[in-house]
Parts: sequence; C-alpha cells; structure tokens
Amino acid sequence: MVCVRVQKVSRAGVLGASAVAVPAVVMLAVGLWGLDRGGIWRDEAVTYQVARRTVPQIWRLLHGVDAVHGLYYLLMHAVLPLHPGEVVLRLPSVCAATVTAGLVAALGVRLAGRRVGLWAGLLYAVTPLAGHYAQEGRSYALVAAGAAGATLLLVRAVDEGAGAGRPWWRYGGVVAVTCLLHELAVFMLCAHAVTLALLRVSWGVWWRWGRAAGAAVVVLLPLVLVSHGQSRQVEWLPVPDRESAERLLRSFAVGPEGVVFWGCVVLMAAGLWAGRTAVVMAPLMVVPPALLMLLSQVRPLYHERYVLYALAGAPLLIAAGADRLAGLARRRSCSWTITAAGASVVALVFLDLLPLHRQYRTLAHRPDNLAAVSALATREVRPGDPVLFLPSLGRRAALAYPKGFQGARDLALKVPGAQSGTLYGREVGPRELRRRLAAVSRLWVVAEPYALRSRWFPGDPTERAKLLTVAEGFTPSWEYDRPGVALRLYIRRPATGAQATTTPTAAVPLTGSPASPPRPPRPGPP
Repeated sequence: MVCVRVQKVSRAGVLGASAVAVPAVVMLAVGLWGLDRGGIWRDEAVTYQVARRTVPQIWRLLHGVDAVHGLYYLLMHAVLPLHPGEVVLRLPSVCAATVTAGLVAALGVRLAGRRVGLWAGLLYAVTPLAGHYAQEGRSYALVAAGAAGATLLLVRAVDEGAGAGRPWWRYGGVVAVTCLLHELAVFMLCAHAVTLALLRVSWGVWWRWGRAAGAAVVVLLPLVLVSHGQSRQVEWLPVPDRESAERLLRSFAVGPEGVVFWGCVVLMAAGLWAGRTAVVMAPLMVVPPALLMLLSQVRPLYHERYVLYALAGAPLLIAAGADRLAGLARRRSCSWTITAAGASVVALVFLDLLPLHRQYRTLAHRPDNLAAVSALATREVRPGDPVLFLPSLGRRAALAYPKGFQGARDLALKVPGAQSGTLYGREVGPRELRRRLAAVSRLWVVAEPYALRSRWFPGDPTERAKLLTVAEGFTPSWEYDRPGVALRLYIRRPATGAQATTTPTAAVPLTGSPASPPRPPRPGPP
C-alpha cells in the first residue's frame, strides 16, 4: 500500500516537473532562434557601451542618467566580458524568458493543475511579445521573470499561512531585486494586494505581506529619488489612450488579430471564472497596466515594455478558460487526450504566428540599424576625415561599432562618455566648434533624420551651432538614408562675395524643402 502511494506521488511529481520543463524548453528554443541578427539597435547599443565601462564609470553615469537601469548594467558588466557581442548581450534575456515560461507553468500547476500549467507555459512561449523581449538586450525580460517568481512565492506564502515567516521574506527579497531592475515593477505590489483582498486572507497574512512589501519599497526609495531627477529621459512618451490599451490587449492575447485573437479573448473571459487562478492572475494582468496608464494621464510614463511582466497573467487565464471548456468533454475523452489536444492547438497557433515571429527577428523591425551605418562608414570614411554627430546621441553608432569610425576625427567631442559620466560624451562649446569646422573642407555627418529633414531647432547651443554652421557653409555631396539614421558627406560651399545669413529663431534644413516639425524622438534610452 505504501509502495503504491509512493509510486503515485513519484509519478505526479514527474508529470508536474514535465509540465514546467516542456514550456521552458520551448521558450529557450524560440528565444535562441534568430538571436544573431547581425546588428543591435539604439537601446541595446546603450547597454553594450555602458556595460563595458568600469564599475566606477558606471556608478558615475548613474548619478546623471539611466539610474533606473543601474542594476542591469552592473549585471551585464559581469556577463559581456565572456564574449562581447550581440548574442551574449541578449542571452540573459533569453534565459530570463525561459525561466518566466517555466514559472508561468509552475503557477498554473499550483493553482489549477498540470494541464493548465502546461498549456499556460506553452502559450507564454509562443506569444510574439514574449519572444520579442526575449531577444532584446535590455532588462524587461528579467523583470518579467522576477514578477512571475514573486507571484509564485506569494501563492506559496499564502498557502502556508500567517505563521510562516521565511516564505514572506523570500517574497520580499525577490520583489526588491525585481524593482531594482526596473522601478515600475513596483505596481505588481498593487496587483498582489488586490489578490490578497479577493482571497480574504487573515490579518496575520496582511501583516506579513505588508512587512515584506514595505521592506522592498524602502530598498527601492533611493532609486526612485535619483531617477525622479532624470525624468527628462522619458519626455518623449505620449499620453496613452484607448488605442494604447487595445494594442496591449492584442499583444497579451497571444495572437494580435484574427481567429487566434478572438479565440484567446473568449477563453480569457471564461478564465475569469476559474477560481484561484483568476484571483491571482487577473490582477497581475490588469492592475499594473491600468495604474500606469492612469498615472500617465498626468505624467506620461507608459510603454508596453514597462508592463511586460503583466503578460504572465494572460496565458494562465486563457489556459484556465480552455480547461473549463474542456471539462465539458472530459466524460467522453480521457485526460491525457485533452491535454495533448490542447498542446497541439498551441502548436498550430505558433505556426499561424510564424510570419510575425520572423518579422520580429529582422533588422527592419527595429527603428535603426547601427551595424549597417558602421559598415558603410568602414567603406567610405577615410582615416583623418572629420565627422559630426547631429545630435550628440548619433554617436551611438560609433560607440556600438567603433571599427567603422576608427581614425576619424570627432569634431565636436571634448570628453568621451566613459570619462565624462555621460552616455554620449561632453562636447565643445559653439565658438570652439565653429573654429574647428572652419578648418575643414569636407565633412561627414551622422544624424537622426529629424535633424536633417525638418525645422528642428535644438535648445543646446552646440547643437544649434552644428546645424546652422553646416547649413550655411556646406552643401550635401553624397547621402545614405535609412530608417532611424542618416550618413551624409558635405563639402564646403565656394566662397562668394555676399554671405547668406540665417535668423536666430529658426533653423535651416540641411537638405530638402522645409517640413513641419515632428515630435522629436527621445534623447536617450528608456
């Protein structure tokens, strides 16, 4: 009798572990597929160049900019020396997404059983949004893993009751580290509070949760204070509207359109009646995005990447809804047949979403291609040629791929970024810049397209000097324009008796006809 019971327990443990392991393996395969795209984009370039600085240089940078990513940069500082390049840059995100898929499955197993856990983990693995951020060298996939882990620890701590203290401190520790990876992950505490309220837990549980959550918030406060002074970095963010909410729903619902989308919405709605699964996962999916969108009506802070961790709730609700509907067929089919059928449906969904997954793995999907600019500079820019970056953040191509600009003279640079505690370096003043430009007859300009094609009028005096001096004294000779970046060769205009003048209140486009000014892109990484 005892042997039979042990065998049943052992079999259940193996099946439970398999329900967690299979989605993790699938997510790992999806994450590794097409990981090397032959180039990194602007935000990844920031990770790449900052993580390669020394720890004191990183620490100095964080006092002026990008404090919100400080812990992530320090982590990548330890990882990148293994093999500096885009694959190693993205591997931590792949591993984090793999862990998240396994944690989503583990949550499903604990809340609703092995079938729901397997289906939910697989759904997370094939969701294009999860695959997208699994292949990005930024912190968002790591934050998602931390939030899923914290939610699982919350469920375990609640199950153990108010008398257990150690599970709550584990929970608080994971929450603290997750929020240090990105401070906006703190909204998961609001979701967890809603879950505790819906579960009607005892005052003892509330007390222990409050202490753990409070300790995490105290740890986070210094980061919040520092990053508050750096809020200009996200001034580019728009106020979210109904379309923003719809886009997020479509991103969360595995497939963004068609039968897959509407099927997921129906199953998600059915999952809202799935007992504890709904009580735990619906707040995680809804509360953080809703609160951030509401806050962003006053001070825009919302972007889908900042609430990626809320995605974990969607596949669990979908899987729980599918399990409720599958219950109608249980009398006619055995359990393993239903489980296999559900996994097969997920596989078909993945095949339907293959074009979208492929699109996410192309360089064209990103707003710029810094590798292409550097490769072109390698062929065209000769040693000793003067180069001007307009504005200074255009220097990211040279920082990410310095080979293309090796030997070139950066006319505006005074102190490099690593030595100045900035992302892109400290530049000379307008007078010195004009003196340097007066000595050159040909000039390469690496620019953001908005700086060349519109009446962009920067507030920084050096940036104004770049724009006006090049417009007045040079004429374009050759150009290479691609989405997000432009490389152009200018030659000095022939001297004439009458010099053109430019009014100090408007900038002259460097080429083409004047255009109405678009909203300028953000000056730095989010």
